[in-house]
Amino acid sequence: MVLADPEGNEFCVIEPGNSFLADCGFIGALACDGSQEVGYFWSQALGWPLVWDQDQETAIRSPDAGPKITWGGPPLMPKVGRNRLHFDLSPPVHGDSQAEVNRLVSLGARRIDIGQDGVNWVVLADPDDNEFCVLTLNSDSKRS
Repeated sequence: MVLADPEGNEFCVIEPGNSFLADCGFIGALACDGSQEVGYFWSQALGWPLVWDQDQETAIRSPDAGPKITWGGPPLMPKVGRNRLHFDLSPPVHGDSQAEVNRLVSLGARRIDIGQDGVNWVVLADPDDNEFCVLTLNSDSKRS
């Protein structure tokens, strides 16, 4: 059953016994529109195993369990404007943020400019052009 929250964001209520979402907890999956390539990218970017790869649909899940992140494969919906949701990645506190940005670019991300001058994050896009941020905060800063 598909429902919508007060802002119109869709979500599905899955009936009991669904084996794909078994052991995921109350939130079973964050379902995304995306290609198989983007599923592979996020698996490598997060270091999470690919737990589904069939008919161009992919899913990853934290090695510590929890919900899955899924990409439904083609056909992809046309992208209009910025995404309603995006990921914010935070390298380890004492990590090298620039090294993390370079690593993500080597995996297939690309830098994009959305007019974010003077902020404590770098905006990148994954292989499907979904924006995400790599936080470059020091331990005393907060993202606003």
